[in-house]
This record gives sequence, structure tokens and C-alpha cells, in this order.
Amino acid sequence: MDEAKMSFTAHLEELRNRLIICLIAVGIGFIGSYCFKEKFFHILVLPLLKAMPEKGSLIFTGVPEPFFVYLKVSLVAGIFFSAPVILYEIWAFVAPGLYSRERRYVVPFVFFSSMLFLLGTLFGYRIVCPYGFKFLLGYAYDIQPMLAIKEYFSFSTKLLLAFGFVFELPLFIVFLSKAGIVSPQTLARQRKYAILVIFATAAILTPPDVATQIMMAGPLIGLFEVGIILAKIFRKKEEVPEEEKAEG
Repeated sequence: MDEAKMSFTAHLEELRNRLIICLIAVGIGFIGSYCFKEKFFHILVLPLLKAMPEKGSLIFTGVPEPFFVYLKVSLVAGIFFSAPVILYEIWAFVAPGLYSRERRYVVPFVFFSSMLFLLGTLFGYRIVCPYGFKFLLGYAYDIQPMLAIKEYFSFSTKLLLAFGFVFELPLFIVFLSKAGIVSPQTLARQRKYAILVIFATAAILTPPDVATQIMMAGPLIGLFEVGIILAKIFRKKEEVPEEEKAEG
């Protein structure tokens, strides 16, 4: 019982240390990003400015609003830049409970999860935001748009983060397969239900127009298929040694 308590205490201590490392990484990223806060904010609003009519403008409705928006932009950028460290610390925390052959996936996991998140946010920024904003602002007609920077920041960051997280779908499928929760064959058979869930998710996470929803649902369906293929590949790699051992 004492060993169990010590083990639990040791896990809590390790979790605390890894959380501190993550917070330090985010803090460093935040400080570095704050030095370029105007640049990052301009990058964030660029898709909206390109889609906005000539008479449109961005405004703020409170005296401290620009300051807090710059702080939030810097924080989001800091989390973005520190994501590899955060993902590594998460993996390092759960690694002791994995088999030795599974621990070697730490570098591929951190690399591909970071790349997929980056790919998702870039897809949302370069493709979905320009077309989505142009479509939504097209309903203004003779109304002059005057958009608050606080509301735009909240809307755009939620949209970009949503695309970043949903692009992690292939890794999520591989994880479920390796954990034995679901098999690639089951996912393939239930493809039609998965597509339905994907479109429902896209409808919730994107602005209320069909074009933007399809822009999220289309890549997600492709990523779902990629996830099934990867899950089959990893499962075959695990089965080969067991079959060779049985033959020997």
C-alpha cells in the first residue's frame, strides 16, 4: 500500500514538473511573440481586410480592448510555437506506461502531430477564412461593416484552432487502433456514419454557410481514410513479430 502511495505521489510530482516545463515554454513563447504583436495581429486580420469592402473598418469599443487583444494574440502565438514542447511532455508523461517498442514513436508523434496541427491552421487561414469571410460579408450589401477587433479575434482563433485540432484525426485513429478500442476494419465498415459525424462536426465548428462546412468536411473525410490506412499499416507491423515467434 505504501508503494502504491509513493508511486501515486511520484506520478503527481512528475506531472507537476512537466506542467511547469509546459508553462515555462508557453511563457517564453508569449514574451517572444509579444515583441511582434502588431505583426502577428496584422497577419491574423489580413484575410478579413482583403474580403472587407472599401468602406469597411475594424474598430474597438473599449479603451483597454486593443491592449488585451494584443495580449491574447501573443498568448495564442506563444502556445502555437511551444506546441512541440507541450506534445513532447505529454508523451514523456505517458511513456512509462507503454511498451519499449511503443516509446520509439515519440519523435514521429511529436513531429507529425505538430505538422498536422500546422497544416490544419494554414488550411483554415489560407483557404477557409478568405472564402468564408467573403461569403459572409457579401450579405452586407449597402451596410457598412464596422467589426470589433475583440469579436474578430475570438471568432478567427476558434476557427483556426478548430481546423488545427481536427487535422489530428489520423493520429487519433492510429491511437484508437493501437489501444484496441476500435479496428481499422470496423472503421471502414462504419464509414457512412463517420462521414455523417464529420459533416455534423463541420457544421458546428464553421460559420453557418455550406461552402465553409464542405471546406472542413472534405479534408476530414480524406484524413479519415488516411487514418484507416495508417492504422492497418501499424497493426500489420505489430502482428508480424508475433507470427514469427509462433512459427519459431
